[in-house]
Amino acid sequence: MKNIRIDIMHKKELQVAIDGPASAGKSTVAKIVAKNFNYIYVDTGAMYRSITYKAIQNNINLNDENKIVELLHKTKITFTPGNPVQHVFIDGEEVTDKIRSEKVTNNVSTVAALPLIRRELVKRQQEIAKDGGVIMDGRDIGTTVLPNADLKIFLIASVKERAERRYIENQKKGINVTLEELKKEIEVRDYKDSHRKVSPLKKAKDAIEIDTTSLSIEQVSDKISSLIKKRIQK
Repeated sequence: MKNIRIDIMHKKELQVAIDGPASAGKSTVAKIVAKNFNYIYVDTGAMYRSITYKAIQNNINLNDENKIVELLHKTKITFTPGNPVQHVFIDGEEVTDKIRSEKVTNNVSTVAALPLIRRELVKRQQEIAKDGGVIMDGRDIGTTVLPNADLKIFLIASVKERAERRYIENQKKGINVTLEELKKEIEVRDYKDSHRKVSPLKKAKDAIEIDTTSLSIEQVSDKISSLIKKRIQK
């Protein structure tokens, strides 16, 4: 398994793909559901954030695809379980919080749109998921990474709701960004993610859409867990 280590043993079970726009609740829900079923949780967004962070640290132009993919080939991204969050490491250095910085958040869509970067990370993601027992979230999991996933979920929420969620998260972390700024940032990310040439954000034809705007995390987790149980029973 090239450059990827997941410190969790897993058995052959379902592949579950969860897609949706920024701050729709994908990661939070995926972690809960993965724990419920003792599945591996794979945060693909953290992988794109990691290489974005490293490129920024190395003062590489974020549109320079060749230099970034060269950097990626020399980069080891690893995950270890954690409570309440999964820990992310780049070449042995923990970057769990660093990759969630505003600078990385505002630039990750640019790096994620680079075809060679996506090709390499998709290969790594598919390798992780090949034996099943995986909950994977991102933008193109059901359409590109795991097109034959046993269950595909597409989460949506209004821009207002997503901005408010991000605002609360930022306040807890001591990050002061206005609600209006967050709305604009989310709208920009939505546009970039849905209009990129390679693997744009879109709902897979066989995905089940869940609008999380008026639902709690527990309600969304329960809905997805129920769908997984039905697939297992089949």
